[in-house]
Amino acid sequence: MKFATTFATLGLSIVLAGGAFAQEKQQLAFVVNAASDFWKLAEAGVDAAQAELPEYELQFRYPAQGTAALQNALMDDLVAGGTDAIMISSADPKNSIDAFNRIAAQVPLFTTDSDAPQSDRIAYLGSSNVAAGVQAGEIAVKALPNGGKCMGFVGFLGADNAIERIAGFRQAVEGSGIELVDVRGDDVDFARARSNVDDVLAANPDIDCMVGFYSYNPPKIYEALQAAGKLGQVTVIAFDEDPVTLGAVREGSFAGTVVQDPYQWGYQGMHLMADYLEGDMSKVPADGLIIVPTQVIDKSNVDEFEAVVKERIGG
Repeated sequence: MKFATTFATLGLSIVLAGGAFAQEKQQLAFVVNAASDFWKLAEAGVDAAQAELPEYELQFRYPAQGTAALQNALMDDLVAGGTDAIMISSADPKNSIDAFNRIAAQVPLFTTDSDAPQSDRIAYLGSSNVAAGVQAGEIAVKALPNGGKCMGFVGFLGADNAIERIAGFRQAVEGSGIELVDVRGDDVDFARARSNVDDVLAANPDIDCMVGFYSYNPPKIYEALQAAGKLGQVTVIAFDEDPVTLGAVREGSFAGTVVQDPYQWGYQGMHLMADYLEGDMSKVPADGLIIVPTQVIDKSNVDEFEAVVKERIGG
């Protein structure tokens, strides 16, 4: 009996030791700004990085709602749970500086998609949102050679990515006769995103151009125009690669879309944080900006692009 007890104790020790060993993996987290299909590609990038970083535990986390308060609470929970580095797309970077600095004082903090350069984040990895906005403006200039009146739609009006895209668009259309009359925010409320478009169609019949600055805005524009029987009558410039958006580009209902590369944000972001934790800071440039180029998608290249997207997300 004593012999059996000894082996049972030894077995328990091995199990406990194995559990302790499993907990020794360093944890990296990618935190997004809201639940949206846009982030599926970033999650696929994180999954691809996980296969190459078996010594790390990678997490992809959505806040319960797309608010800065819930994002910041999620980061606090991650740090308390032992997460060793975080990359975040902030819903409201200007009002999250103190929270970001509190996190950055405990673990390496990186930003993606929407930067917070006034914070103590180490680096931003993502698009140049100004350049993306310029590309969107160039689509508009090509599609509206005689000028036009545009209305913009976006999630967070105060987020850096929104402000910079809008500024880039205005820069590109300056002097072209195209006017961005206003931009309506929806705080990533999809019902509100749709109603914003419906309201503009009802109250602003002179609007002949619409710009969807966040990934879900163009599909909501499509729904509203289709319901109103105005598909093809209003020029639409889109952002990102929602399937509805790509289909609209293919059929000619949208003039084009500016796509980012969230897959690389997830993939490169995980490697960047792992390298940083291992003491390799060579990938962090002096200005703290790691720019992943954006691309214009139109009828000529939409099929090729969509094939790449489907391959990455396993669809």
